[in-house]
Amino acid sequence: MKLASYRDGSRDGQLIVVSRDMSQAHYANGIATRLQQVLDDWGFLSPQLEELYTQLNHGKLRHAFNFEPKQCMAPLPRAYQRVSGGAYPSTAASQLSEPAMARGVSDDFLGPCEPALFASEAMGIDFEAGLAVITGDIACGTQPAQALEGVRLLALVNDWRLRNVRSGELHSQALSAFGPVAVTPDELGGAWSAGRVDLPLQVMWNGRKVGLCEAGSDMSFHFGQLIAHAAKTRRLRAGSVIGSGYVANKDASRGFASIAEKRALEALEAGQAKTEYMQFGDSIRIEIKGRDGLSVFGAIDQDVGALFEAAAEVASEAIKA
Repeated sequence: MKLASYRDGSRDGQLIVVSRDMSQAHYANGIATRLQQVLDDWGFLSPQLEELYTQLNHGKLRHAFNFEPKQCMAPLPRAYQRVSGGAYPSTAASQLSEPAMARGVSDDFLGPCEPALFASEAMGIDFEAGLAVITGDIACGTQPAQALEGVRLLALVNDWRLRNVRSGELHSQALSAFGPVAVTPDELGGAWSAGRVDLPLQVMWNGRKVGLCEAGSDMSFHFGQLIAHAAKTRRLRAGSVIGSGYVANKDASRGFASIAEKRALEALEAGQAKTEYMQFGDSIRIEIKGRDGLSVFGAIDQDVGALFEAAAEVASEAIKA
């Protein structure tokens, strides 16, 4: 099934079920109002949502409405925990025997069409297009195969990074944006295989395709391994978000899903990086389509803007009102 959170003025939004082709949606408030509720009581609530999803796909719901991605928050608008790992081989870092994982911002995720606002272009604005899973409860010490059983939902993610801020410093990690819908693994059919998503991830920068990266073939650590590593010394609670890091392929002709990866390759080949980081007014579009040609998660479609200009505009509108 496909789940999303519609804006309603609250921090967590209103849970909706979205049809497989993402043309229709229906509120889930007769079952649950927020996605975290469902994750906390998955065994009881998810079968009810599955039934609602089936009826929606068969056109049997009187109060279904047209689905609008621009009305979406992140499927899980805020999470108790957000961890991301480098699951792919990278020219920017040596290959490790286990994933290098780091905590990310989790108290405020961006919706798929929200602008990404930054204080300065000089900070080195970069995107990282990848995938994430949202888990159920995971016990401390869980092994990879068992950890995969705790995957409740998959999501498309864009982690914003500020490359000219000291690596590892708090502010080098900006907010993350998520695709409109999160999906249960069965929605991917055979493309969900051994903890990997065997589908291409497309990245469009200012309307130009810069990446069509295979998300499955070069994933060194599958999601079961990432979850197990995150739970190595502590348990994870339902609603934990575990990210893959940006998708990267050994075949450079597939393009890139992060400017830092492109710049690292340029430095290796020519001695210096040529590709500049993003500027105010730039746009990014990230999407994965299934083997049936339908969008799996919907698209992340964001513009980059100036934080303080946006604040001034809000203040100006408030004064006019």
